[in-house]
Amino acid sequence: MKKILTLVCASALGGLLTLAGYKLFVEEEKQQQLAVEQVSDLPIYVPTNTISSDSSYDAPSFIEAAEKSIDAVVHVKNTAIVTAPMSMQDLFFGRSSQRAQVGTGSGVIISPTGYIVTNNHVIKNANEISITLNNNKSYMAELIGTDEATDIALIKIEADEDLPFLAFGDSDDSKIGEWVLAVGNPFNLTSTVTAGIISAKSRDLSGRNTQSFIQTDAAVNPGNSGGALVNTNGDLIGINTAISSRDGSYIGYSFAVPSNIARKIVNDIMEYGNVQNGILGVVGESLNSKTAERLGTNITEGFHVSEVTEDTGAEKAGIKSGDIIKKIDNVEISKFSDLSGYLKTKGPNDVVNVTLIRGGSEKVIAVNLTKRESLSVDFIQMKLRDIPTDLKEKYDISNGVIIQENNNTWLYKNLGISKGFIITGINDFKVKSIEDIRQFKEEYGNDFKENISRIEYLNLYLEKKEVYFKQ
Repeated sequence: MKKILTLVCASALGGLLTLAGYKLFVEEEKQQQLAVEQVSDLPIYVPTNTISSDSSYDAPSFIEAAEKSIDAVVHVKNTAIVTAPMSMQDLFFGRSSQRAQVGTGSGVIISPTGYIVTNNHVIKNANEISITLNNNKSYMAELIGTDEATDIALIKIEADEDLPFLAFGDSDDSKIGEWVLAVGNPFNLTSTVTAGIISAKSRDLSGRNTQSFIQTDAAVNPGNSGGALVNTNGDLIGINTAISSRDGSYIGYSFAVPSNIARKIVNDIMEYGNVQNGILGVVGESLNSKTAERLGTNITEGFHVSEVTEDTGAEKAGIKSGDIIKKIDNVEISKFSDLSGYLKTKGPNDVVNVTLIRGGSEKVIAVNLTKRESLSVDFIQMKLRDIPTDLKEKYDISNGVIIQENNNTWLYKNLGISKGFIITGINDFKVKSIEDIRQFKEEYGNDFKENISRIEYLNLYLEKKEVYFKQ
């Protein structure tokens, strides 16, 4: 019995020692291994905000730009005399009553001597232009010149002291996404500053590829027209001109004439009294996937040349039909408004480097720009060109193209239209330049003759004629 008890105790002691060893060595090792495996299976989380509390990052500040620009932006008041609606008494006595109509907008002082740039539509038909500075001083302004095509006007005031002004910046250097300020006088609220970013460049609102606006989302409302668009350095990079709206107020997008275009217009008005346009001399269309497929090319950005105008810099430099223009100087050309916008900053005889694709190879060609008035266009067997400036001034002609040569015997025999006559309108379309004639031809293609129902013209004695035209 004693031996059995001793054996049981020895067995129990051995079991305890075995259990203690298992617990001490084996199970602890498994737990450690399990812990390591669990940690390795866990996902790794990375913080989404890596800026620490002592970061040196600063939000953009517009204080300096606002301080530089706010005193250089003025309030413009345009007073025009218009004919009032006729009353019964006016009809009875055979008289017409007139009244003053006042419009307001903004302007930007661009020199200490009082030159101010604004929009043409702000001062159009003005009998009197009044300027109010940010310090509430008022002056009467003189109209120096305008350009209806770009909606830019230059006026001047005479002050007793040098005025605060804004320097033109380089609008070609502005970038999409860049912060900008719009400074103006919306709703007659003086010295108003709004902020936004550049949303797009080379925007055309006309649908005729005649405009090249900077688009922003800075709030611009009626009264802002003619005001400043400045970058965060306070440089003038645009003249606020238009808004995209259904009710006349700001709903998200506004548009400014780029400073490089405005500066060129102002310089031309100061030096020549009118705008000197430099012409490349090409006709064509912007590329996209549809036009690229039709033209048999895989290039979907650029300007495809379909025609080169005779006696222009493009023809003399060797640009050919079928070439695709990709760049002018350092400006990328993805659509026609890129091309037309950059050319508006150039004048006759300026030389530009045109980068183009021909036969799959890239070429760079130097082109001497041509003066617009020297160009002509063929139209229903007539050769037309823009009216020379001296003739416009002599006869006070605001629009039209002059007939340089007429081989249309029907027009000559039936209407007496000959060399020197001026075409002022086609159908319901007011003709301002030969560019309008080109666009009319492009719109109707080879059938453009069949779509002419009426021609308006002037002879040298300025007797206005209108003919319903069908050959």
